[in-house]
Amino acid sequence: MTSKTSTVAEPDTTTTPTLDERVTGALVGAAVGDALGGPVEGWSPEQIAERHGGRVTGVVGPWYGDGWRTARPIAPYHKGDGHVTDDTLMTHALVRVYATVRDHLDAYAVADHLVPDLMSRPRWIPELEAEALPLQRIFLAEKWIVTRLHYGHADPREAGSGNIVNCGAAMYMAPVGLVNAAHPEAAYAEALDVAGAHQSSYGREAAGVLAAGVAAACAPGATPASVVETCLALAKDGTRSAIEAVCEVAAHHSDFESALAPLRAAVAPFDTVGPDYREPSLGARRPSRLHAIEELPVALGMLLVSGGDYRHAVLGSVNYGRDCDSIATMSGALAGALHGEAPIPDAWVKTVADASRLDLHAPARTLTEVAREVFVRDTARRRAHESAFAELAGPR
Repeated sequence: MTSKTSTVAEPDTTTTPTLDERVTGALVGAAVGDALGGPVEGWSPEQIAERHGGRVTGVVGPWYGDGWRTARPIAPYHKGDGHVTDDTLMTHALVRVYATVRDHLDAYAVADHLVPDLMSRPRWIPELEAEALPLQRIFLAEKWIVTRLHYGHADPREAGSGNIVNCGAAMYMAPVGLVNAAHPEAAYAEALDVAGAHQSSYGREAAGVLAAGVAAACAPGATPASVVETCLALAKDGTRSAIEAVCEVAAHHSDFESALAPLRAAVAPFDTVGPDYREPSLGARRPSRLHAIEELPVALGMLLVSGGDYRHAVLGSVNYGRDCDSIATMSGALAGALHGEAPIPDAWVKTVADASRLDLHAPARTLTEVAREVFVRDTARRRAHESAFAELAGPR
């Protein structure tokens, strides 16, 4: 990747954010990005600009206004007004799994803890404006987890096979990167294991790469370029090619307005959904070694375009349209991990927390505690291995 100078205001880098600040920035940043993108999900940049009289610059209301309850294809979800979507619901659910296990996760943790959480514990669902089981809100690709693991008794490590291939696993994988902060290789491996219960092919690969990107963003001195370079070093097949193509284009832009169409053109050859997001192509979401989900490469592209500036990265993701709530969730997590919560507009955080009836900071506090505990365990395990290997190897 070639570096570039962004014309947007650079975040304050005079102090290095702590682990606590980076975890908070990533989780709060992801939730806010999700809420901003929700009401314009599925539309094109042109349609978004026409509907809102220009680019979206903050929290907006439902696409169909007061008719959201019956309007198709959105009904019955109240997307907008600061409501988070299933991206955040699943992210927080994964944090709860970490809070229970308090160690690294695998596909069996999804079966043993995430599935019961989704299907048996009612919670406030912002888009339904009611308390309900999370299972009643999540998309079919996420309902697959419950179907395969609870009802089908599939091997958790293989349960994702047969599901539609989409960003469903990647959209909530930031916690894996945060527990493995500054260790992207470990984050990649853990996320691939966890995501095996949910996704296959490039959907599973994207989950691994997103987690690695978040872990890389937590490293002291990390930059958007270093995050992308780490992702490229780990990504495989079409996912790597798509990230490379999108980020090469992104390197020539410093404002999301000029980047919207070029980024879409760069990812289009790898995206199976096709030009009409609401009418996917016949080959959409099928396993392939040549293709990639659209959301992750574009999120990384927006991270580069923005120079790591949270507001710019998220608004670029939102105004890109298509699956923009997930794109903004990912770019928000990456930018938040780079710089902490400070650059995230307070008004956005308060609006989303109040509208969604969520404490956006509680999951971050929990996950920070878990990450510290896991690091202590990892250190002890590593030292035990070093001692055992040294004894095996003998003097040289």
